[in-house]
Amino acid sequence: MTLAGLEHQLLEFIRSVYSALGWPGIVALMALESANIPIPSEIIMPLSGWLLVREGGLGWGGIILAGFYGGLGCTLGSLASYALGAWGGRPLLERYGRYILVTRQDLDRADRWFARYGEMAVFLSRLLPVVRTFISLPAGISRVNLARFIAYTFVGSFIWSLGLATGGYYLGANWERLRATMRPFDIPILAAFALLAAWYLYRHLRPPRPAPTPGEGPRLDHSKPES
Repeated sequence: MTLAGLEHQLLEFIRSVYSALGWPGIVALMALESANIPIPSEIIMPLSGWLLVREGGLGWGGIILAGFYGGLGCTLGSLASYALGAWGGRPLLERYGRYILVTRQDLDRADRWFARYGEMAVFLSRLLPVVRTFISLPAGISRVNLARFIAYTFVGSFIWSLGLATGGYYLGANWERLRATMRPFDIPILAAFALLAAWYLYRHLRPPRPAPTPGEGPRLDHSKPES
């Protein structure tokens, strides 16, 4: 099945959800997306701006409401991923991580990184395609402060959802132009992920450097130069 065909099926599915549930459908779909179910928000939210706001005869109040419901759904789904990382993923990685090249040192390094940058990373990731759905699991594994995780997730997701709903509202039936405009940005993000994965594998699979012999230091040449 082609990408266009898959997106068409998602379009019909989302349309049926909105027809059956109305506004709560945004919460349900965005929660699934943020729980790593492959339903792109780039389709969910523009359709809400078109089908629920524009065709419902609502203006900016409706767009803001769509952004709120999108942010709420994203936060709920992200909490599920966070909980999985905190109470399931962490113990499993500590016990079995070595089999997938994740060491305790890697976990400690991730903890230090999240302690320093985690809250801002949670917020910024919500404004990026692809990345936005995967930050919650590692944040849970590193036990990012839960209250701040919720706050940053909601604010970032509200901004993202509001922007997409606004685009769908103004484009109407031509909302797919918004997704077509955003799709090229997926490629460099996926390429960055691939490079990071390659670097990680190289770092963990390269042969270890031989340890220096105890007491052996650099040799100095004390010979006198020839005259």
